[in-house]
Amino acid sequence: MARKKATKHIILGGLKIGGGSPVIVQSMTKTDTCDVPSTVAQIKRLQTAGCEAVRVAVLNAEAAGAIRSLKKKIKIPLIADVHFDHRLALEAVANGADGLRINPGNIGSRLKVKEIVSAAGDKGVPIRIGVNAGSLEKDLLRKHKHPTAKALVESAGRHIRILEDLKFRAIKVSLKASDVMKTVEAYRLFSAKFRYPVHIGISEAGPAFSGTVKSAVGLGILLSEGIGDTIRVSLTADPVEEVKVAYEILKSLHLRQIGPELISCPTCGRCQIDIRGLVDKVEKKISGEKKSIKVAVMGCVVNGPGEAREADIGIAGGKGMGILFKHGKVVKTLKERELFSTLMREIKKL
Repeated sequence: MARKKATKHIILGGLKIGGGSPVIVQSMTKTDTCDVPSTVAQIKRLQTAGCEAVRVAVLNAEAAGAIRSLKKKIKIPLIADVHFDHRLALEAVANGADGLRINPGNIGSRLKVKEIVSAAGDKGVPIRIGVNAGSLEKDLLRKHKHPTAKALVESAGRHIRILEDLKFRAIKVSLKASDVMKTVEAYRLFSAKFRYPVHIGISEAGPAFSGTVKSAVGLGILLSEGIGDTIRVSLTADPVEEVKVAYEILKSLHLRQIGPELISCPTCGRCQIDIRGLVDKVEKKISGEKKSIKVAVMGCVVNGPGEAREADIGIAGGKGMGILFKHGKVVKTLKERELFSTLMREIKKL
């Protein structure tokens, strides 16, 4: 895997992003921001799942005002997503938003952008320039014919210059498309030209299954090449699922090790215990754990003992029974009905 790209660092609500820091996991609420109780409840669920920064949509003045109440009840940095009306960005900053996500090109005049930059600079609030294939400027579409990777990077460069001309450098950039390889190419081109930290994601990735696959492929490629400072998996699903998938991607690349890693065999005709049922129960039971341990639940004598031996704790199944391994050593042989309770008891000891 390539060494992480050297990027500048910014501070988001006390959280260091870029500059060699670990990749940060974020998500976005799917509630009406004006509904403070529902939004707080969703953010708290995201916090519990490991989300480290959260974005909320600011569609109107009421939503911008709700940020003050939200900030009092959550523990992670809050980013306000604002489009078209610069006054909403100003209100969001005044009410305590830790970061802004804007597209300077749709905010309006240079004077309006200057007002946002001034307010953000005074409060130490970074700005993410969010470029999306679905909302590219018309002149760039005419020039490139389609929202190509080069068009996305050109749009980002244009917006960066607007902020740089205003002496603002606390910038993060995203270049998203629903097409995986177009997104990958855009980030590659951008990272070769700029040193600003990047927020990576596959935009409108889709429902839980296909969206997870597309995100894992695209983000996995970028992260393996050292590209990415913050990450969001965009799914048409509960945002907690976005956080879970993000961590699984990072864990698979050995970039973050938060929470248990569960490995299990796909099962085949050799399996003589109910591995699927056992795996389902183990997964549900350990889902809220924060300790980084590797748990193996394996079904047969071919690969099972080897994989279980390499885990912190694991089971290798046999005929109606299983062998419990702990730190590479055989602990005991168990009957099938004893496997789940004994495994969970030993995990708790770890």
